[in-house]
Amino acid sequence: MLSRTANSIFWLARYMERADYLARLLEVGARMSGMGGSGHSEWKSAVNAAGVEESYLARHGTVTPETVIDYLACDPTNPSSILSCFNTARANARSIRTALTSDMWQSINDTWLEARHLTPDAFSRANLNRSLDWVKTRALLFNGAYQNTMLRNDAFYFTCLGTALERADNTARILDVKYHVLLPNYEQVGGVVDFYQWSAILRSVSALRAYHWVYNDRIKPWNVAELLILRPEMPRSLISCFAEISRNLDFLAHAYGGRTGECHRLVGELYARLKYGRIEAVFQGGLHEFLTDYVDKGILVGDEIAKLYLL
Repeated sequence: MLSRTANSIFWLARYMERADYLARLLEVGARMSGMGGSGHSEWKSAVNAAGVEESYLARHGTVTPETVIDYLACDPTNPSSILSCFNTARANARSIRTALTSDMWQSINDTWLEARHLTPDAFSRANLNRSLDWVKTRALLFNGAYQNTMLRNDAFYFTCLGTALERADNTARILDVKYHVLLPNYEQVGGVVDFYQWSAILRSVSALRAYHWVYNDRIKPWNVAELLILRPEMPRSLISCFAEISRNLDFLAHAYGGRTGECHRLVGELYARLKYGRIEAVFQGGLHEFLTDYVDKGILVGDEIAKLYLL
């Protein structure tokens, strides 16, 4: 496979997963803002978790719910807004049309066609939940299309690799949102607001029912963190994502004559830390520090994958 084709497939998957993440991130912000907060901290955390704080402040200066939603959902000047992600994903898909199945192309093209008719009003507070549900549905359709119709070859491996790497980054960022949201002065950790904020995190990754199934207990911060970091049966957990990354890198190494690189070593190290880690050690070292380290290392993994396969 040509490196430019592999690059387009890899980033196509990443942008579709990123659009889904941004919808979930905005959902968290909306849920938390309805619980009471301090100085729009839930919206500040959303901008921070999306990794666009600098560009957002340069454009808007101050944080308000309306400007954050607009910037993360439909602002064309933000290359990582939901609609920009769909546009970039479709451009990548169009450039490698023959490498995709018809179902994959249809899911992406239909999403792009519908997104073109969305106006900023579609992401107003009154219509936000409906629009975010639409975004998540379109991402699920794409994931279902490639999982069920692609040949298990290098094109499929690059698609899975892009999805898993982006999802690992997104899970770490969305879990870290809770770190940035400051509780009111009168609210202690373990109180009502704290409980509903952790519930919002679980709902955003469709894991509330899974949490109760696994733990059969009230919501506790260390259990939420364990579920989204160390539980392999949770498909959005960090360990599940890095297992998928490792598996597909091994498939690619086999497909290309056993060729490996720094990305294989780095992913193996990160996966081993998760496989043999304990949530107590994560909290002792600092949850925020642990998550930001995995975000930084995920970026490095992406760079190493690009050096080995995509350039």
